[in-house]
Amino acid sequence: MSFLAILFALLLEQARPLGEGNLVHQGVRGWVRWVLRNLDAGKPQHGWLAWWVAVVLPAALAFAVHWVLVWSLGWIAAAVWSIALLYSTLGFRQFSHHFTDVRDALLAGDEDLARKHLAQWMRIDASALPRSAIVGRVIEHSVLNAHRHVFGVFAWYSLLAGLGFGPSGAVLYRMGEFFARYANRPARPSSEPVSASVQSVATDAWYIMDWLPARITALGFAFVGSFEEAVDSWRQQEAHFPGDNDGVVLAATAGAVNVKLGPADREGPGLTPQTTHLRAVVGLVWRTVVMWMVFLALLSLARLLG
Repeated sequence: MSFLAILFALLLEQARPLGEGNLVHQGVRGWVRWVLRNLDAGKPQHGWLAWWVAVVLPAALAFAVHWVLVWSLGWIAAAVWSIALLYSTLGFRQFSHHFTDVRDALLAGDEDLARKHLAQWMRIDASALPRSAIVGRVIEHSVLNAHRHVFGVFAWYSLLAGLGFGPSGAVLYRMGEFFARYANRPARPSSEPVSASVQSVATDAWYIMDWLPARITALGFAFVGSFEEAVDSWRQQEAHFPGDNDGVVLAATAGAVNVKLGPADREGPGLTPQTTHLRAVVGLVWRTVVMWMVFLALLSLARLLG
C-alpha cells in the first residue's frame, strides 16, 4: 500500500499542487505558534514538552485515525487517509515554481530578475551575487527542498508504515522540520520571541530525525549520478564538517553532477556552477524519485508474493 499511496499522492500533487497560504500550512503554523505561546517557559524541560506536543502529537493522531479507519471502514479508507496526508506533506510543486522562475530568468539573460526571484524565495539580499553564485544558491536550495519535501518524507513514511504506523512517519518528519525552522527563524518585532531552550531542542531533535534520511538521499544521488565522485565528496564533507546533515546532501549532489557547491572559498573538486547544471540537478532528482518508486514497488511485490 505504501507504493500506491506515494504514487497517487505524487500524481495528485503534480495535477493540483497546494498553493501558497493554503489551509493545511496555515493550520500547521497556527498550531506551532499556539504550542509555543502556551508551553515555552524558557527551561529545557519546557522545550521538550513543546516539541512533543507540537510534533509527536499530530503524528500520533495520524496513527490513531489510520487504525480507526482500518478497523471501521477497511484498508481502502485507510489508504485514502494516507494519500491525503502524503499529498499535504510531500511534493515538488510546493517549491519548484521558485526554481523555474530563477532558471527562466537566467536563461533569458536577465540576472537582475533572477536575483529578485532568488531573494524572494530565500529571503536574502541577492543584489550583489554574480551569476555563478545565483546558480549555486538555486541548486543548493532546490536540492535541500527536494530532500525535505520528498525524499525525507519517503524515508520516514516507508519506515513507519512498514512497522504498522500508517502515515504517521510523514507527519512526524514534516512537523519536526517545520518546528525547527519556525523556532530558529530570524526574530522580527511583530513576532513572539522563542526561547533559547526551544531553539536548542528543535535543532537537536531535527538533527536526529534527519540524520538517516539525509544519508539515504545522499546515497540515492550517488546511485543515479556519478557514484565515486559523490561518495568521495560525501566522505570529505563528513571528515571536515561532521554533524551537518544538509552538508551531506549537498556534498553528494556536488559529486554526483560535478559542480562546486558551498562557500566560494571552500576547496574541493567540481566545476563552477553554470545554468547547464540546473538541468543536471533536475535530472538527478527525478532519477532518484524513479529509483525510490521502483524500490517500493519491488518491496510491495515481495510482500504480495510472500
